[in-house]
This record gives sequence, structure tokens and C-alpha cells, in this order.
Amino acid sequence: MKKFINAPEAVLADSLRGVQAAHPELVVDFEHRVILRGTPKAQGTVALVSGGGSGHEPLHGGFVGEGMLDAAVAGEVFTSPTPDQILAATKAVDRGAGVLHIVKNYTGDVLNFEMAAELAAADGVEVATVVTNDDVAVQDSTWTAGRRGVGVTVLVEKIAGAAAEAGADLATVAALAERINANGRSFGIALTSCTVPAVGHPTFDLPDDEIEIGVGIHGEPGRHRIPIAPAAELAKHLVEPVLADLDFTGGPTIVMLNGLGGTPLIELYLLYGEVAALLEQAGVTVARSLVGNYITSLDMAGASVTVLKADDEVLKLWDAPVNTPGLRWGR
Repeated sequence: MKKFINAPEAVLADSLRGVQAAHPELVVDFEHRVILRGTPKAQGTVALVSGGGSGHEPLHGGFVGEGMLDAAVAGEVFTSPTPDQILAATKAVDRGAGVLHIVKNYTGDVLNFEMAAELAAADGVEVATVVTNDDVAVQDSTWTAGRRGVGVTVLVEKIAGAAAEAGADLATVAALAERINANGRSFGIALTSCTVPAVGHPTFDLPDDEIEIGVGIHGEPGRHRIPIAPAAELAKHLVEPVLADLDFTGGPTIVMLNGLGGTPLIELYLLYGEVAALLEQAGVTVARSLVGNYITSLDMAGASVTVLKADDEVLKLWDAPVNTPGLRWGR
């Protein structure tokens, strides 16, 4: 294992120190391992909290800032944060209008966020929750009951974050987040495994001449494996299951071609070109696109595609200003 670390057990703490040094506009609560906006929203606005196991950066800490999250809670690598951590984040960002929890559908995350929401309610903080479950690869997998929450999580954080920033109330922001989740689908493929620092060896064995189709962001198995193939063929494996699960024709869409951490941008853009051509052939109108590493799996080489049915309201919220370490446009 070759990694830029001091000790496997110190990776998260050391990384959070780097976040604080690199982004003075953010505040890091080192005790609870929470990344927060340095300047809180105005009183009377809805706050957004998300989080989960580390190793998926820039998700979630890289999306704290104007137009997205108010706080991100960092668990150890691929390990859910505790209810106490989530509670601390929730209470820290509450501005009197309630807090939306955005939770990926993994059993530990769901249970711990649910417990934290109950504790927050007992302290007088109103909490609404949306659970993302957009991965069409498998119905049940390691760590999940139902579909896994993956790329749509980024889109929910951006779009619901813009609505909260504009002053929408908690019920409106939560309903919007639910709608975004319901209208998005994702699928991923892996060229290599990832290596968790505390383990020191690849999570799963993937021969050099094979590709995992439908992989999860923690290295969970997918649908099957195939021999290595050209990008044009792999793009079909990404796109076809997504289009088979939901009709994306008849209106605009937002498409994210996401790298899993170990794939260079030249390959991601090449792959996006193939994906875009397939979507056009299928009658899908791409109104906005995003290419890069947004929800990763440590050093895994691979990619995922997320397609979201949009409308004028969603596109306006997508285009709204955002200023975070991982996503930035507008003023």
C-alpha cells in the first residue's frame, strides 16, 4: 500500500486538519468531526446536514458552503458517523427554521441519522430527512436494505441547498429533495478495487482483465463481471440500466459523469462523450452536465453516471450560485 498517510488510524483526523488549513472560510469541529460554514446562514432559514463514512471526497465535506450544505459529518473511512456527531452538527447549524438531513441509504447511516433526529427533536430542533436510493445496479447489497444511495446525493445537496438558501421553508425543501431523489437514477462500474488505509490491501479481488459492473461506492459487488472492453461498450453498461429503470424523455435532464477517485479526467471526458451520444440516441435531452470526481471511493478506478429528470424550477436551482470547495459557480 502506497498512500500519503502518517498512520492508518490517523487518516481522518489528519485530513480534517488539512481541510481547515486549506479552507479558512470553513470551521472544523475536531471533537465531533464536523465541517461547518464559517459564516452561518441568517436566522430563520433552513439548514442542511449530510454526512457518512469518509473516503468519498469531495462528498460530503467538500460541499459545505453557500448554496449547498451547512454542515457535513465525517465518520471513519466507510463507517457511519455516530448519532452524537450528527446531533452536534444538527444543533450547531439550526437557525430556528428546521434542519434537513440528507442520508445515503446505508443501514448504519439511516439508523444513526434517525436516532440523531429523535434526539434533536427532544431538544426542540425540527428535523426532516430524505434518504437517497438511486443506484439501479442491485436491489439489496452489502450494508443496505433496498437500493444504495450514490450520485443523486450530490444533486439533492445542490438543488435543495439552493432552495434553502433562497428562503424556502423546511417542508418545501424536504419535498423538493424527495422529488429529486425520486427522479434520479445512477449506475457505476469499476476497473479496480479500492484500498482502505486501515486494511492495507484491496477490498476485493478484480483481475486485470475484468471489470465489475454495478459496483458500490464501498466496493460492494455489482451485477456481474465482464472482460475489459472499449469505452464505447462500457458506456452502454452505464447508460442502459439507468434508461431501463426510468423514462427520461420528454423534458430536460441533468447528467453527472462521476469518477470514483482513480480515473483521470481525460478518460472521464472520453467516457462522457460516449454517454452523451447514447443519451442523444435514446431521445434524452441533456440540459446541464457535470464531469469529474464528486462522490468517490478512495483510489478506485471507475466511473458512475447519474441522470436526473429536471424542469425549469430544478434547472434554475441548479444554476443558482454555489461556493464550496468541491462545487463553485455563479457570483
